[in-house]
Amino acid sequence: MEKNLENQEGINKIKELATDIDICLFCTNLSIDQGDSTRPMSTQEVDEDGTLWFFSDRNSIKNKEIENDKNVRLYYSHPSKSSYMVVNGEAEIIFDKQKVEDLWSPLVKTWFKEGKDDPNISILKIKPNNAYYWDVEGNEMINFFKMIASVATGTTLVDAKEGNIKL
Repeated sequence: MEKNLENQEGINKIKELATDIDICLFCTNLSIDQGDSTRPMSTQEVDEDGTLWFFSDRNSIKNKEIENDKNVRLYYSHPSKSSYMVVNGEAEIIFDKQKVEDLWSPLVKTWFKEGKDDPNISILKIKPNNAYYWDVEGNEMINFFKMIASVATGTTLVDAKEGNIKL
């Protein structure tokens, strides 16, 4: 069933899926990308206004590509839950010690060996322009049985939703 979302309802869906899925394929260099400008990234936070936050090395190719073109695309996928989302937005590279402190978790030290004071830390702030989602709501095991029953009966019993998100 198609259900387009706008404003706060759309922001809530972005927050729900990005938080639940966490890892996305973060794409830069969209005008000429052939897959080599795509990398997995962990979403650190999604604000109440839908802004997505990521850590990034200030000298990374990704940051250089964002300096040339701020348009990015984020692909979120959670196949076992049948939840998917693609987010189109604009990236901004920021250097903010307080935001580093706010977003920091022990896992981030894997990439920034000197911890919160690592001089190579930058933060990517992504303001979504729009998104598209596919989401099967409900319990995973119940949905599995609904799929089997759907095949057996020839009816659709799974409550799947998809639609545009406009902000």
